[in-house]
Amino acid sequence: MRIAFSPCPNDTFIFHALVHGLIPGTPEFEVTYADIDRTNGWAASGNGGDIMKISFAALPWVLDKYALLPCGGALGRGCGPLVLTKGNSEQLGDPTSLSGLRVAVPSERSTAYLLFRLWAAQHVPGGVGEIIVMPFDKIMPAVQNGSIDAGLVIHEARFTYKNYGLQLMADLGNWWEEDTGLPIPLGAIIADRSLDLASISKWIKQSVEYAWSNPDASADYVLSHAQEMSPEVTQAHINLYVNKYSADLGDDGYAAISALLNRAADEGLVPAIDPESLRA
Repeated sequence: MRIAFSPCPNDTFIFHALVHGLIPGTPEFEVTYADIDRTNGWAASGNGGDIMKISFAALPWVLDKYALLPCGGALGRGCGPLVLTKGNSEQLGDPTSLSGLRVAVPSERSTAYLLFRLWAAQHVPGGVGEIIVMPFDKIMPAVQNGSIDAGLVIHEARFTYKNYGLQLMADLGNWWEEDTGLPIPLGAIIADRSLDLASISKWIKQSVEYAWSNPDASADYVLSHAQEMSPEVTQAHINLYVNKYSADLGDDGYAAISALLNRAADEGLVPAIDPESLRA
């Protein structure tokens, strides 16, 4: 069975047991490690793996072929994307200063970019200038060297952006939570609808539970894919992004996903969906 997820610590921590044959009764897995921008594209084309990690923002385009699984994904509180600049203190307090500037984002169909567009609609009259898509690990260096004016960052950048001399303009997770009272939906786990979805969901939940029960078992595997992160940053990343929603989306999780996609559909940013289609 083919599975694709990112090399980020939360994904490798969650899927370690599953892809290493530690969950009884599972098939052998062929693993592809890929940035979420690539998996979003694979899912949209219908040529992806059997199981994939994608952005929640990409779901409306793929729900005809793929089902959202109730576990393994990334939702939470205090874990949203950040808007970073090298700007002065006056600029930092004024989101309108982004008007007409170049902003780098990790994917045009990422949840981060969807949140940014919803936030900018409220805070940046007239809109930003040019949107530049680049791999998330290239964004902070590009802001640092001035080749772009601001960057939308995700993942471990929350813990490391100060190392680049960058400043926080906006925490989109905080904005979302204050506006909705709901957790922020980031990454979804999907599976081909032709497969045994109940079994796949059970295996992934068991893999999450194994990771929590044996937190040291995956340490070497996680660090080998952690893109030069320190062990401290790797652990902070796992602590933030692997939480109760990783084991079960629950009512709050589904409500958050529906709220995000309904708001985006109202703005014409994604196709409208039937909320019931979110439940496999």
